[in-house]
Amino acid sequence: MKSCIAMNVYFWQGMVDVAYQTSRDGLRLAEESGDTLSKAEAYTSHGICCYGRGYMDEAKGLLVKGIAFSERISYSALGIAASIFLGEIYFDRGEYEKCQYYYNKSISFLEQSRIWPSRIKLCKILLARAKVMSNDKAIDLDSLFECAKQNKVKLLDGYMAKGIGHILMNIDDDHIIEAKHWIQKAIEADQRNGMMFHLGKDYALYAELFKRKGDRSKAQEGLGKAIGILKECGADGWVSKYEKELALIS
Repeated sequence: MKSCIAMNVYFWQGMVDVAYQTSRDGLRLAEESGDTLSKAEAYTSHGICCYGRGYMDEAKGLLVKGIAFSERISYSALGIAASIFLGEIYFDRGEYEKCQYYYNKSISFLEQSRIWPSRIKLCKILLARAKVMSNDKAIDLDSLFECAKQNKVKLLDGYMAKGIGHILMNIDDDHIIEAKHWIQKAIEADQRNGMMFHLGKDYALYAELFKRKGDRSKAQEGLGKAIGILKECGADGWVSKYEKELALIS
């Protein structure tokens, strides 16, 4: 239960530091128990919470174990969560082929289990984002817009909008205005829904958009907001990353 609460309550609310401490306790209890179900939940949860802190190497190892324990007992829900966040880790590292593997794995889990149709739509957006970053520009944008429109889960509103904004920023130079609109939608959704960790990352992407447009002042402002929000979340690794980016444009 500690692992479940850390992953599904504290992390999504942006209480990253609390999530990390709680999931660490859950992992300790799961390892003491030796129970496979408990380990599947605990490794996945602590891996996601380590991602929230910005501890990428630690998160990766935990999530791989989370998938292994999930597959051992055919617990698709945890395998889906672990695969999505492994995809995010590899995306943030610029390893776009590897992240596509894990997004596809998530979609496979989702289709086999026939649960969470909105998460299938999220994964399709994330997969398209990775393809664009790999210079595969054959993307059906209308289908992605439809994915966002059909979403039924509020906590995914901003996540999907940010993904589409990232795609539009990188698909060509003709979609920058549209990209700005979608990133603004992400910011509005995550503010409305209390998704503070994601809100911080929205502002970081917003800063990247302004940096590309040559608007240094707006880029600095966006990164400043991202840093402030993520500090409140306890996302130390992300704060360090964005402080370094801010220093380069200051």
